[in-house]
Amino acid sequence: MKWTDDRGGNVEDRRGSGGSGGMVVGGGLGTLIIAAIIFFLGGDPSGILNSGSVQSSGNGQKRELTAEENKIGEMVDMMGKWNMITWDQIFKENGMRYTEPAIVLFEDTTESGCGIAQSAMGPFYCPADQKVYMDMSFFNELQQKFGAKVTEFTVAYVLAHEVGHHVQTLLGTTQKVDALRRSGKYSEEEMNRVSVATELQADFYAGVWAKRTNDTKGILEPGDIQSAIDAAQAVGDDNIQKRSQGYVNQESFTHGSSAQRKEWFMKGYNTGDIKQGDTFNQLLK
Repeated sequence: MKWTDDRGGNVEDRRGSGGSGGMVVGGGLGTLIIAAIIFFLGGDPSGILNSGSVQSSGNGQKRELTAEENKIGEMVDMMGKWNMITWDQIFKENGMRYTEPAIVLFEDTTESGCGIAQSAMGPFYCPADQKVYMDMSFFNELQQKFGAKVTEFTVAYVLAHEVGHHVQTLLGTTQKVDALRRSGKYSEEEMNRVSVATELQADFYAGVWAKRTNDTKGILEPGDIQSAIDAAQAVGDDNIQKRSQGYVNQESFTHGSSAQRKEWFMKGYNTGDIKQGDTFNQLLK
């Protein structure tokens, strides 16, 4: 992945601050494991962390960031700016106004508008405060436990997926999905299908972002798109279920299969057209 001079991606770097104390909503270690599985590259985690309390693990000790950590922060800042520039242009083309999300880098735990954010939850977008939360240790987990080779563009894909959830919030999709969930009219299996459509659309938006950003910035190098595909497939529901429980239960999918995640990311990348990403009509017939 080629770097550019773009900076100012609205990054709030909380690393080295010692983490946040307090209580996290949820039911203990089991809940955190479930959250890690369900919300890898996912959306609002408050639904799963909503049935009890767990003490957060921040130690309160501040430290200086290493040179490598500062370099990572600079990279995320650049990627955040890329997202802002690309989505601002796409929204203008469609007669809309784009507002960028903040990107919060943290370690261990931190406060979010959706409750206490923890490393075990993986990167997520919180609609309540319109911020993307990323603990970079997730990428070690992605490589070591889920078999994805992590590159700089892997980070770009994950961030773009989460910004895709922000785009859904700006377009009203998030609110419509939440209204369906709160209505109580739909079974868990039906809501799982809605969740899959939501997540695959975020993958589609990540593909659109990659295409449009490369067209204007020339950021892609050989292997970059494959690294995004590898990450998407690694956290497909079928791959996670095989690794965690030894079998696949499609009715419990919440993010889509590895094949679906690749398909929708590539559709976004190949078309570069936000209007081609109606996963809901495609998947909920």
